[in-house]
Parts: sequence; structure tokens; C-alpha cells
Amino acid sequence: MEKQHLERHIEDLYDIFLKLKTKQECKAFLEDLCTYKEVEQMALRAYAAKLFLTGKTYAEIIDETEVSSATLSRVSRAITHGSGGYRAILGEDGHE
Repeated sequence: MEKQHLERHIEDLYDIFLKLKTKQECKAFLEDLCTYKEVEQMALRAYAAKLFLTGKTYAEIIDETEVSSATLSRVSRAITHGSGGYRAILGEDGHE
């Protein structure tokens, strides 16, 4: 698929997420869109980000979540150098 078409599909996906109004709608959509393992991994990354934002150490986060050090490194990099998505949603202290 051409990159410009793929980018349009990604933009469409963002629009789809913005249409979700309830937790049940979000759950149903993610269950249809993703495998359980994919949803589980996204949930663990979000939780790891929340713990990171509350000041937990790498060792504490890995112990609590069992995410890999590579995954935690990506989460940390996204928090410190990313587009601000984790902080915007979770806040500076890991809370909304």
C-alpha cells in the first residue's frame, strides 16, 4: 500500500477513536480490532507509564508489571522525548 494511503487510514483510525463515547464502545472496538494480547500489551504500557510518572524506578515497574526492559525503555523515551500523549492523558503524576 502506498504510504499516503496508509497515512490516510491512520488518520481515519484517529477519527474512529474520537467517536468512541463509552468504555463499552471502546472495549468492543478494541476487541474487534486487536488480539487480546495486543490490548493486554497496550494496557501494560499505559500502566507502566502511569507508574513511571508517579516516580517509580525501572526495577519497581518491571517487578510490578513484568514488562520487558526494552518495552519500559520505549515507554520512558516516549514520556521524556515523545509527543506528550502519556502526560496529556495520565498527567504529570500518573493520574488524569
